[in-house]
Amino acid sequence: MLHLRYFQTVARKEHMTKAAQELRIAQPALSKTIARLEEDIGVPLFDRQGGRIRLNSFGKAFMDKVEKALALLDEGIKEVADMSGLEQGSIHLATSTLDRLSDALGEFLALHPEVQFKITQASIEEMAHLLESGEVDMCFTPLPIDRPDISAKIVLKEEVYLAVPQGHRFAGRRGIRLSELAEEPFIGYKEELPFQKMNDLFFQEAGIAPSFVCRVDEPAAIASLVRAGLGVALVSNCGGANSALHLLHIESPACQRNFQVVWHEKRYLSLAARKFRDFLIDYFANMAK
Repeated sequence: MLHLRYFQTVARKEHMTKAAQELRIAQPALSKTIARLEEDIGVPLFDRQGGRIRLNSFGKAFMDKVEKALALLDEGIKEVADMSGLEQGSIHLATSTLDRLSDALGEFLALHPEVQFKITQASIEEMAHLLESGEVDMCFTPLPIDRPDISAKIVLKEEVYLAVPQGHRFAGRRGIRLSELAEEPFIGYKEELPFQKMNDLFFQEAGIAPSFVCRVDEPAAIASLVRAGLGVALVSNCGGANSALHLLHIESPACQRNFQVVWHEKRYLSLAARKFRDFLIDYFANMAK
């Protein structure tokens, strides 16, 4: 199995030195392992050009089977560990946002201190791949993952508000329609971020294409720029930096983010992962009471 993991890493990095560094083995030993694998299979798996290597057609076909085989082996290891009564285990979680999860993680670890977490920040497209390949146990995302055999449970519904600076012409109002904001300067997230993709759907439904004066990747940056008077923004009311802003309820369209726990029905979930999934569902249900 080790030589297959070596191949997987080299195929992903397409660079022998970088792969050896990640695997923490000597490059000559890694090169020999890959050469022996190619000899056993009977065909070259990589095209070699100078210091670069790239998967060829044989390598791409083999890589597809290797990833499936390793995923099945990992599932087998988890299942056997569960059968032997080991509840500690490990959990690999992918998410696009961590601030809604930090308190829940702390409470779960207080109850199960032996559980080991690995957390990966990823885009919605990356999360779909990670679930399908078995590289993560579950995801926590405000956007749905529409793929076969993917199950999801909405655990947190969060209203989205319009934030305006003090002294703004709308600061005295309680509610507003997004269609009224066509001429307002907006502060937003970078285009590829999940929250901005969701906000763009709200704008599209309202029939406006707002002008962005600044795009950032941190909620705190949005809050500080609104307070400075640079523009208005769509924000949640989850406390922290946004608690000092003047927030208006959006009357139309309905603006809400639905955070979900997502997992793959055909992948084995360890006892630790199942416990954490159920814990998150109960945790946010109790918060909503």
